[in-house]
Amino acid sequence: MESQTNHADVIVIGAGIAGASAAAELATTGSVIMLERESQPGYHTTGRSAALFSKVYGPAQIRALSRASAAFFDAPPQGFAANPLLRCRPVALVGRADQSDKVHAEFETVRGRGGVGVISGEELRRMMPLLREGYAAAALMEHDAADIDVHALHHGYLRLLRERGGSVVIPSDVVGLARIGDRWRVETGKGTFSAPIVVNAAGAWADEIARLAGVATVGLVPKRRTALIVDAPGGHADEAWPMVVDIDEAFYLKPDAGRLLISPADETPSPPCDAQPEELDIAICIDRIQNAFDIEVGRVLNSWAGLRSFVADKVPAVGFAADAPGFFWLAGQGGYGIQSAPAMARVAAALVRGEPIADDIAAEGVDPAALSPQRAELRTEVTR
Repeated sequence: MESQTNHADVIVIGAGIAGASAAAELATTGSVIMLERESQPGYHTTGRSAALFSKVYGPAQIRALSRASAAFFDAPPQGFAANPLLRCRPVALVGRADQSDKVHAEFETVRGRGGVGVISGEELRRMMPLLREGYAAAALMEHDAADIDVHALHHGYLRLLRERGGSVVIPSDVVGLARIGDRWRVETGKGTFSAPIVVNAAGAWADEIARLAGVATVGLVPKRRTALIVDAPGGHADEAWPMVVDIDEAFYLKPDAGRLLISPADETPSPPCDAQPEELDIAICIDRIQNAFDIEVGRVLNSWAGLRSFVADKVPAVGFAADAPGFFWLAGQGGYGIQSAPAMARVAAALVRGEPIADDIAAEGVDPAALSPQRAELRTEVTR
C-alpha cells in the first residue's frame, strides 16, 4: 500500500477492547481512525481473556465502572450482538481455615451489594462437588456474576465504530509519533495519519507508545497470566457449577464448554510480547488445582498465556497527559478491562471531549480524578 496521509479528529492506537469501545463512543461526535499493529484486533489480551462480569472484583474504581457497565451488558444497542453478552456464572472466592478472616474482610468491603454473601465451605461443596472435602472453610459468594461473551462484545464495538463512520487500519504498527503544530503525526507502515488528539490504548505497549511520543510514562507493568483447558472428571463439567477463585488469587477454576478452564492466576512481570505459557506455570497450576479439587489432571488439552497490564495501584490511567497536549491515556486496565469496558469507554469519550462524565456513571462512584494519570499514586512512577 502506498504511503498516504489521513486526517481525523481522533486517532486511537490499539484495537483491543479498550480502544475499540472508546473509538466507537468517540465516533458519535467526530471522525475516528483506529490503528492496530496486529493483523487482527484483540490478538494479545482481549482475544485471550476468560472474562467474567463481577461487581465485586478489583479496586473500588473498577467496581464502580463495572456497576456502571451493567445496564449495557443487560441491554446493548439493538443489533450490537446476535446473542446475550452475559451468561449467569456464580463466583465463589474461597478460603481455607487460615484464609477465613480474609473472606469475611472482603465481604465487609462489599456488604450491601445485591447477590453477595458468605457461605460455609460445605455449602460451597454442595454447589461445586469437585471441591475437596474439608478444603474450604468459607467463601464469598457472588450469585449474579456472569461469563462475558468477549468475542461478541469486542466485535460489537468494532462493528459500531464502522457503522458510525470510523475506520480500522490493520496491520499498522506505529513507528513514529510526534506533535507538529496543533496535531499529532503518526507514522505507520500503512501510511501517515494525523489528528489533534491521540488516544493511547496500546495495552502492554502503552508505555512504549508514550516513549515514542516523548511523553512521560505511567510505570505500566505487563504481567503474564496462564490458562489451561483440561477434561473434567467423568468427562463433562456441569455448566451450573460456579467459578471458584482462591481468596488470595492463587488459582481459579470454571466450567468451559463441558471441560474445565483452570489457571494459577499468575502475575509474572513481562516485557510487551506475544506471551506464551511456560512449563513451570503449567505445573504450578496443576498442583494448585489438584490440591483444592478432587481432580487428577491427566493431560492438558490447550494452554495459552496473555498479558494483563497494571500501573502501581492497579487502577487504570485514563486522561490527558500533563506534558503533551492532546495525548490521552487509556491504559492499565489489567484483568478488569472487559467487564468495565462499556462505562470506561463512555468516561474516556467524555474526558476526550472535555465534558463531565454521565450522571449514571458518576452515581456509581466513578471519579475521573481517581483515574487520572496525574493522580498522586502514579506520580512517583512516572518516567521518561
